[in-house]
Amino acid sequence: MEIGQRGLDLIKRFEGYSSRAYLCPAGVWTIGYGTTRINGLPVRPGMTCDHEEAEEWLRQDCNTTAAGIYPLIYADLHQNQVDALISFAYNLGVGVFKSSSLRRAINTGQEVYEELFTRWSKARDPRTGKLRVLPGLLARRKQEYVLFSEVSNA
Repeated sequence: MEIGQRGLDLIKRFEGYSSRAYLCPAGVWTIGYGTTRINGLPVRPGMTCDHEEAEEWLRQDCNTTAAGIYPLIYADLHQNQVDALISFAYNLGVGVFKSSSLRRAINTGQEVYEELFTRWSKARDPRTGKLRVLPGLLARRKQEYVLFSEVSNA
């Protein structure tokens, strides 16, 4: 299981590129295209990168994510489905994917529908502590579903 170009492009579009380390909404230092760890060490304030480094870190992160979700999937998947699931797990974490109804539906042969993706579009508001839908996350989940649903040409 390895991410394809469509998956990389989707992640890059939604993560965005930052040449400087920043605190993401979850309070984690992040750089490049959503990278939080480099060679096993957390990203630190003041770190910088160029596009080439960011792309390499993204590929490494996607390989790690793919290795984490591969043993959790028992169904045969086409490349677009692999790409969508790696994007999903890259953003939310392998642990969330492992416990998700999305994974259960795939493994039991149930129909995979948009709501299985879009229910993962909320984040806790730091001021109120309540969960709320984030438009960017909702858009990402919808695009992951579209990619997952497209028959692969590969």
